[in-house]
Amino acid sequence: MRVTYKNPGFKHSIDSILLFQDEDSTPFWSDALFCFFPQLRKDELAKRDPSGQKEYLSDILAEVYHGIKPELDEKILKYNAHFLNYEGQINDALSDAFDIDTRMIFNDLTGNICLNPICPRFLREHYFDIFYKSSERGALGLSLHEVIHYIWFHVWNRLFHDSYDEYETPSLKWILSEMVVESIMADERLSSVNPYFPRENGGCVYPYFQNMVIDGEPILDTLAGLYRQNHIRDFMQAAYDYCLKHEVAVRQHIAEAEKQ
Repeated sequence: MRVTYKNPGFKHSIDSILLFQDEDSTPFWSDALFCFFPQLRKDELAKRDPSGQKEYLSDILAEVYHGIKPELDEKILKYNAHFLNYEGQINDALSDAFDIDTRMIFNDLTGNICLNPICPRFLREHYFDIFYKSSERGALGLSLHEVIHYIWFHVWNRLFHDSYDEYETPSLKWILSEMVVESIMADERLSSVNPYFPRENGGCVYPYFQNMVIDGEPILDTLAGLYRQNHIRDFMQAAYDYCLKHEVAVRQHIAEAEKQ
């Protein structure tokens, strides 16, 4: 497994941002854009159709993009150098976690440095986005979260023989994959290079998972216990069975959190 960081260009930034500005996007996903770019008006963007939204964002953010182009070029060098410093120990940890040699897979992952403060990942295309304001340490922490998704679903797919179409939101399989990142990240070889670990540092999973309580216990603690007690493939089954049992409560908690 290896991540190579690059600048995919201005158009990619706009396309990435628009993924979280449609009418189905909750404030949890859409509002970060306006915090980082106060020159954008949420009401102005919302009243436009997709074509108009793209034009509006392009007109205003073009100046931002060209102004930070030297910074983006510098970030490419810093992110790549920082990742390479820790590539060996990261692969050691992930190989142990997933019981496979991760050096043999996903050596073509790309981290696209862009203007989108939300960092989507694309499983089939082998790339994910990184917000340009991230430090090299922050970029590595975010990348570890995404890398775990790629390997998780690689192993999961070979175990359950289902479809990659089932691995996206709002699928329960997607929800589980977002929660289990913390259990896997607890390995000292990973947590030591992730500035967002543990929860007290902001956490390496979405905030609404960190305060989700099921059966009187934080669900992340329940999953961590299952992870410690089981081989990775047994853990996948046990964790999914647990989420299926409590799916209504899990989804209700997420829905309420994303509206705030």
